[in-house]
Amino acid sequence: MKFKPANKIQDLQYFGEFGGVNPSISDSTTYTFLSAKTMFDTFEGHGEGCYLYSRHTSPSNLYLGEALAAMEGTETANVSATGMGAITPTILHFCGAGDHIVSSRTIYGGTYAFLKNFAPRFNVETSFVDITKLDAVEKAITPKTKILYCESVSNPLLEVADLAELSKIAKKHDIKLIVDNTFSPLSISPAELGADVVIHSLTKFVNGSSDTMGGVVCGTQELIDSLRDVNDGAAMLLGPALDSLRAASILKNMRTLHIRMKQHSKNALYLAQKFEELGLKTVYPGLPSHPSHDLFKSMMNKEYGFGGMLTIDVGSLEKANELMEMMQHENLGYLAVSLGFYKTLFSAPGTSTSSEIPEEEQKEMGLSDGLIRFSIGLDNDIERTFRLMRRCMNRIDILNKENKYQELV
Repeated sequence: MKFKPANKIQDLQYFGEFGGVNPSISDSTTYTFLSAKTMFDTFEGHGEGCYLYSRHTSPSNLYLGEALAAMEGTETANVSATGMGAITPTILHFCGAGDHIVSSRTIYGGTYAFLKNFAPRFNVETSFVDITKLDAVEKAITPKTKILYCESVSNPLLEVADLAELSKIAKKHDIKLIVDNTFSPLSISPAELGADVVIHSLTKFVNGSSDTMGGVVCGTQELIDSLRDVNDGAAMLLGPALDSLRAASILKNMRTLHIRMKQHSKNALYLAQKFEELGLKTVYPGLPSHPSHDLFKSMMNKEYGFGGMLTIDVGSLEKANELMEMMQHENLGYLAVSLGFYKTLFSAPGTSTSSEIPEEEQKEMGLSDGLIRFSIGLDNDIERTFRLMRRCMNRIDILNKENKYQELV
C-alpha cells in the first residue's frame, strides 16, 4: 500500500489534560521529579517518560515531533525554533574538524552561507555540485565525506533530486543522506526513498500562516536521542529550542496541511501552464518541459500535486522589481521572502534569499537577475488571479505582442 503521509497524521489522536481535543500546552521550562535518582537517570538518558528542561524537550514539542515523524515516515523527530536551528546542529552532529560534505549547489541561501562561510571555521569543507548529475555527485565524495546534503526540490531553481539514486550512492560510501523537504511536504516523502534524515523549516508550508518560526529533524530514535544528549548532543548544547506555545500552534495548523498543499499545487500548476503559454520562461516540476518532470512524477504522492513553488524569468532585475511592485499594488500577493502563506509571495532570489551566493556562482548555476520566485497562494478564483497578473505583465511590456490583450475594465 502506498505511503500516505496525511493519513499517518490523521491517525494520531491526542487528549488534553482535561479531556480536550487539543493536547494541553506545557507552559513550563522545568519539570519536577519524584526522586533524586529519577533526575540522575534522566540526565544519563534513561529517564523514560520524564521531562528534564524545555531546552531538552517538552510535552508540547513531543506532540508536534510525533506528528511530523508520522508525516515523514520516520521513527521520531526533534523540533527546533527555526529551520536553520534544525539544519546547523544536524550538520555539526555528523561532522567534526577535518570532515567533508558534498552538497547540492542550489540550496537555501542561509544553508549555503553556513556551509561555505561558517563551517570552515571548524575545518569542515564542502564541495558544491549539480545534484542532478549523479556522476558528479559520486566523484565529489572523498574518504573524509560524512554527509550528502540536498533539497528534494531546490531553492530557488526548483531542481529535483533523485533521492533513491542519491541514497544508493550514500549507502555505497557509508555516508548520510540529509534532505531538506521544505518545498515539498506531503508531495515527496524522502525517508521512503532512502533518506537518512529529513529536515523542514516549519515556518513555511507546514505552519502555513507566516506567524511562527520552527524547524524539525526527522530520523531514527537513535539519531534524535543523540541530538538531545545532555553531554554532547548538538540540539541540546546549541540551544535551538522551540517554545511550547509555538509548537502547539504549529500542530494545530498541521491538521489542514493536506488540504492546503492540494490547493497550493492546483493553483501553481494552473499558473505555470498559463505563464508558459504566454511565452514566459517558466520552471515548475508539474510542467512536461521541466527536465525532471518524469522523475518528480515517479517519486511523488500524487494526490498532493507538484507543490506550490514556481519561477519565471522576465529578463532583468529592473523588470522583475517593477512587476513584483505592481502585483503587490494590485493585491495579488506580497513582495516578501518565505513561502507557504495563504497569499502569494514573490521575490527576486538573486538579491534576497540567495544573495549569500556570489554573483559569479549564481550565473554558473543559472540564477539570473530576472528570475522571480513565486510561492503560490490559496486563491479560490485562480483564473481571476491569472487575468490580473497578465494585465500587470502587459503594462510593463514583458509579453510578446501576440500575447498582449486588452485592459480589463
